[in-house]
Amino acid sequence: MNQVTRRPSAIRDLVEQALYLEEQAGLEVAERFLEAAEDAFTDLAHMPGMGRRRELPSPQFADVRQWAIRGFENYLVFYRPITGSAGGVEVLRVLHGARDIERVFDEEESEP
Repeated sequence: MNQVTRRPSAIRDLVEQALYLEEQAGLEVAERFLEAAEDAFTDLAHMPGMGRRRELPSPQFADVRQWAIRGFENYLVFYRPITGSAGGVEVLRVLHGARDIERVFDEEESEP
């Protein structure tokens, strides 16, 4: 089946990034970003091993991988492969690569 599950934080990231891109570059660019992100999710769901493993300090995120969004390479998808018969990926975050990724995940770990 190769499903794509999006965490609320990933959905929030997508909305924030799209709004920023719309403000900076226009609606067409924001829409292309969202389409490219969805394409990346679909590709990853079919081949979850494509992304490289991301070393994060928390054991909670030991199996996290990252993948750049085609056409928007500064934006990274952080995800986990879904094991079992369903297969696919769980998208945790979509972040700009210039951010302090470890800090973002540390903050996520401390959220309820």
